[in-house]
Amino acid sequence: MEAAVSGEPGGQDTSMQSYLSGNILACLQVFGSFFLMINSWGVTNTFGAYQTYYEANLLKDESPSRISWIGSIQAFLLLLVGGCITGPIFDAGYLRSLIIVGSITSVLGMMMTSICKEYWQIVLSQGLCVGIGAGCLFLPSVAVMPQYFTERRAFATGIAATGSSIGGVIYPIVFHELQPRIGFSWATRVIAFIMLATLIIPITVMRAKISPSNRRPLFDLAVLRELPFDLFSFGFFFGMMGMYIPFYYMSTYSTGRDIVNNNLGFYLLTIINAASVFGRIVPNFLADTIGPLNISAPFCCACAIIAFCWTSISSTGQAVVFCIFYGFFSGTFVSISPPALASLSPDLNLVGTHMGMGFTCGGLGLLIGNPVAGILLDSYGWIGPAMFCGACSILATCFVLIARLSKTGRVLIVKV
Repeated sequence: MEAAVSGEPGGQDTSMQSYLSGNILACLQVFGSFFLMINSWGVTNTFGAYQTYYEANLLKDESPSRISWIGSIQAFLLLLVGGCITGPIFDAGYLRSLIIVGSITSVLGMMMTSICKEYWQIVLSQGLCVGIGAGCLFLPSVAVMPQYFTERRAFATGIAATGSSIGGVIYPIVFHELQPRIGFSWATRVIAFIMLATLIIPITVMRAKISPSNRRPLFDLAVLRELPFDLFSFGFFFGMMGMYIPFYYMSTYSTGRDIVNNNLGFYLLTIINAASVFGRIVPNFLADTIGPLNISAPFCCACAIIAFCWTSISSTGQAVVFCIFYGFFSGTFVSISPPALASLSPDLNLVGTHMGMGFTCGGLGLLIGNPVAGILLDSYGWIGPAMFCGACSILATCFVLIARLSKTGRVLIVKV
């Protein structure tokens, strides 16, 4: 009867089926991206637990700065490979191939880490191999969102990005609880097996919506003439340079100053990652209304203020409050950057390439930031990394704010 009234037999049913099918497919991309984030940024966020273990056990003869190079290389390759290398591959339509290659490489890297005994071996396996694998997984998790979402893109990205925080909560706890019972090697292998199991999900459900007909460039010179994009990329560089210093060093700071015991000191990293879950969802929901660029600068500025307060921590309660607030605001800056880069891209057909260029800038910052913080710690004590972290966040705030003004002019209220 309805078909007869509409004059198009089966028209409404076909339209509804298409609508539901599209929505389900879009939701599956978020679901798959969530697990990609768990096993890319989530694994990278776990390195703080390994840093603490290496300093006290396996690599106790190495300085904190040298040990932090392992995590910095891993994070740098995540953004470099997940940027300038995998961006054009993603734009060429090879999303599923990237996920498969990234899954094999990252799991292999963790398995190899479990049998390592020397510093250089850990650099190659946990730093190089896991970093390359994570880079192959990361960009598909954020670059697929513009293909399926227009109105709720930042919110969808934020939901997927909570995977990095969830991974940063689960994997350190697994390592911390299992390592004393079954040893370093098997605790690391258990993490690798969890990664393998959870990566089957995105391999199964994720698909690229756009099938390009032409080859995309590795590097787009034209976008460099877009001043807002350039300024935001500089902001992303400085933001990532300082952003992860508390993730690597907060546990060591708190236990070294006898503020907390070793057990609670470990869980401070978990608190930071847990708090960043909310920092990735709530502001990203607002970003779809007021724009990702409007969110970025104030939250990055909040990170700077909190970092400058770091060395004033003298009690367990203050340490926990610091981790909660820093986790919340740093989580926002990290998760809001991909939608911001997408909004600044002049050509959505090249969004993978443009994101990759921006991520490369952030990766360089990550590569430099944590080892520099370790050197400052050796030279000046804890005031060095704390002030360095805050100063980097201030510079990031300035560049992002100028990028916003360059994009919109001196307009106070505008969605961008």
